[in-house]
Formats: sequence, structure tokens, C-alpha cells
Amino acid sequence: MNCRPACAACCIAPSITSPLPGMPHGKPAGLPCVQLDAELRCKVFGKPERPVFCGGLRPSTEMCGESREQAMQWLSSLELATRPSV
Repeated sequence: MNCRPACAACCIAPSITSPLPGMPHGKPAGLPCVQLDAELRCKVFGKPERPVFCGGLRPSTEMCGESREQAMQWLSSLELATRPSV
């Protein structure tokens, strides 16, 4: 499965705890990654500085759903379900 154009749900919905270019402390859930360009494409895709977390996310029918909104909802739900207890 290929990524949906202009979606970027996987670059917005989840938190990223590892450093990434322009975000040395990672990224909170719901905040767009600074590496998204105007067309919602990753500027570090395929580059060594891309976080391992990002490289591990693979588009799937379950994750991406039928629309960007469904992808955001699924990923946001997963983020909440896997959030560490405080």
C-alpha cells in the first residue's frame, strides 16, 4: 500500500520521543512535524536522519482507513491507548 497524497496523519497524530531534525526533544502527539513540507510530504524521507519510529510506520488499510480523517482518528486512538501511565 502507498501513502495517500496530502495526508500526513502519521506525521501529526503520534508522538515521537526520539530527536529529529528541527525537533531535538521529539514531537508531542497532534503537533505536525517540522519536517512536513507545504504538500504534507516528509523532507527527511529516506534520509539517515529520519527517526527509526517514522521508518517503522508502514501504510496499511487498518492504519490509513478510507480517508485522512480516518487515519488521524485511528492513529490518535492508538496514541491514547499506548500512552504511558503518569
